Amino acid sequence: MQNTFLRGKTALITGSTSGIGLGIARALAQQGAHIVLNGFGDANEIKALQTELTKEYGVTCVHHSADMSKPVEIAAMMEFAAQQFGSVDILVNNAGIQHTETIENFPVEQWDAIIAINLSSTFHTTRLALPAMQAKNWGRIINIASVHGLVGSVQKSAYVAAKHGIVGLTKVTGLEMAHTGVTCNAICPGWVLTPLVQKQVDARAARDGLSNEEAKKDLVSEKQPSGEFVTPEQLGALVVFLSSDAASQVRGAAWNMDGGWTAQ
Repeated sequence: MQNTFLRGKTALITGSTSGIGLGIARALAQQGAHIVLNGFGDANEIKALQTELTKEYGVTCVHHSADMSKPVEIAAMMEFAAQQFGSVDILVNNAGIQHTETIENFPVEQWDAIIAINLSSTFHTTRLALPAMQAKNWGRIINIASVHGLVGSVQKSAYVAAKHGIVGLTKVTGLEMAHTGVTCNAICPGWVLTPLVQKQVDARAARDGLSNEEAKKDLVSEKQPSGEFVTPEQLGALVVFLSSDAASQVRGAAWNMDGGWTAQ
């Protein structure tokens, strides 16, 4: 059922041409928000996504291909959004990359890239979005962190450091905006069946002689007691809630959606 309580608002979602980010974009468009997509991919496929969102939800959907490791391109994207819609009302920082290796063998260039995209980009989008949000006395900043913003795992030093940083940045932003109509919160998902995770499932199935479904259950159950993946649609619904007036006093939170992972 389509509601439109975000009609007239503009949402910018980084890393939103597929996966979690696209699921969040769909959820916000369903509530009437205009959408700024960001991310890489085939130009025709991205254009088709824009057309689909526009037709299905009656919103305007644009795309900017800013590389989230580059502050100059981030600034250009934020200026582009302002030119298109006046300002960004809902900022969802979702872009992220991963690399796994032990600390002593972790490639320095991979560390720098993960910190830049998974953490520093959120600082840059936030600092550029806040003035217009403060001027309107309304805004929502929602940072897609990870369960790894709350706990650690081996061979994920850069990712865990970046996601813990996101949780800390969220708290500070929430506190600095506490007396305004601008809120900032983080969502900390557990396992989500993204294309990257599906590759891990496929590899496990091949290695252990399992069916794909058995490999999925095997992988997710190692950490997530529910034995079920979090879905982009569920994350999108939580973003919609955090964008609503009902969540106006949810500030600086790190909201885990992880099938019980961090309850252990």
